[in-house]
Amino acid sequence: MLFNSLHFLVFFPLVVGLYYGLPPRWRGALLLLASYYFYMSWRAEYALLLLATTALDYYSGVRMSRLPDKRQRRPWLALSLISNLGTLFIFKYFNFFRDAAVALAGTLHLPVGAGPALGLLLPVGVSFYTFQSVGYIIDVYQGRLAAEQNFGRFALFVAFFPQLVAGPIERGGHMLPQFRREHDFDYGRIVSGLRLMAWGLFKKVVVADRLALLVNPVFNSPRQHPEGPLLVLATLAFTFQIYGDFSGYTDLARGAARVLGFDFNLNFRQPYQSASVPEFWRRWHISLSSWFRDYVYIPLGGSRVAPARAYFNLLAVFLISGLWHGANFTFVVWGGLHGLYLVLSTWARPAREWLAQRTGLAAHPGLRRGLGVAITFVLVAYAWIFFRANTLDDALFISRHLLTGWQLNGHQVATLLLDFSQHYRPELAVAAFAVGLMLAVEYFGSRHSPQAWVAAQPWATRWVGYVGLALLILYLGIFNSTSFIYFQF
Repeated sequence: MLFNSLHFLVFFPLVVGLYYGLPPRWRGALLLLASYYFYMSWRAEYALLLLATTALDYYSGVRMSRLPDKRQRRPWLALSLISNLGTLFIFKYFNFFRDAAVALAGTLHLPVGAGPALGLLLPVGVSFYTFQSVGYIIDVYQGRLAAEQNFGRFALFVAFFPQLVAGPIERGGHMLPQFRREHDFDYGRIVSGLRLMAWGLFKKVVVADRLALLVNPVFNSPRQHPEGPLLVLATLAFTFQIYGDFSGYTDLARGAARVLGFDFNLNFRQPYQSASVPEFWRRWHISLSSWFRDYVYIPLGGSRVAPARAYFNLLAVFLISGLWHGANFTFVVWGGLHGLYLVLSTWARPAREWLAQRTGLAAHPGLRRGLGVAITFVLVAYAWIFFRANTLDDALFISRHLLTGWQLNGHQVATLLLDFSQHYRPELAVAAFAVGLMLAVEYFGSRHSPQAWVAAQPWATRWVGYVGLALLILYLGIFNSTSFIYFQF
């Protein structure tokens, strides 16, 4: 079931109505049933996998809570990690590593057979709910969190439908206390949640899905569009498409949770306003980057080690992060690029400060930040090529041809773009308008609280805005139930 589908349009109001109509003691059971129905609408049998993960981690957490020290808890931690990561490996990575091993053996001329491939369909959301459950188990093992003793409450923590399939990846310490509280009907909170959902829907169906019409023809057949201007246009379009798509999903998830009385952590903070790649990762997919920081980077030693080891830790984390996104070398290279960016950013910090002093940029912080934002945007946009490309060969082809064709004069470049977009002219205009509106609202939101600002306006002004946004969604949106990009992870 997609947030941008008619199915959800019926499902969600029904759940909200029943939730507030039932006595508080039955609301948790309703949300758990609704969450499993939501998940089973994709593939019913994989709900058994979700249930098995939940049961094992619940039992492991309860057993660890009864043991006094980490040494005694360690077998239960190992059982949970092996089960969760093993499941993730079988469904998501087995064929990838099998093919890589066969290719390596062929390169080394070793007589190794390919062996059977697993024809398993990737369970939707498995990477997200696995990481959420693993984070809980590690927190219980470390003593940072008391194990949840109520199985139904823990099952709801793992399966809560607004964030089940694409995050944010929540922590037990943040969500479990909310599931223990009663949530009364609050008109202001519900309106706030619906506003956030409407904005998320706009970013998905108007921004992201319109941009997809420009992105897909180029990235799916890059050799048919080898001209640099077209490749740059498609790369820029995908840069905003993935932001509109994923942050739109997050807004829908956070808004739906808010309507029901729950608060999710912020997952995006205007990432394209970042003045450095490290800042970008403090603003983009915050729940995942903080998960890797707390459960991988810091246990590896973080930055509290020798510089060479710290650089290795950064690269390792981002290579793993790239692989988390998908069993394809394109994602590994994407993660490796960001790891390299971060290593170079850390290594070159003294040189940047020296250069800023020598050039006078240190005395102009606004100009310096603007330059940093522009450079960071270019680096991030270039890395998105590897994220979006279907194969590594396609990504390298696009990279090699980004600078070709720019010797044309302005009229020739414009003609080239218009010839390409002859079937997409409405999409170009709508996408440009939608991206501009999205960026303007996000820029305003970085300096003010949009929700508070909207709530402070007279009712007539608010409703003009609501109706205007609804009309933009209805007339400019694409309603073909296009899946969210991160659902494949």
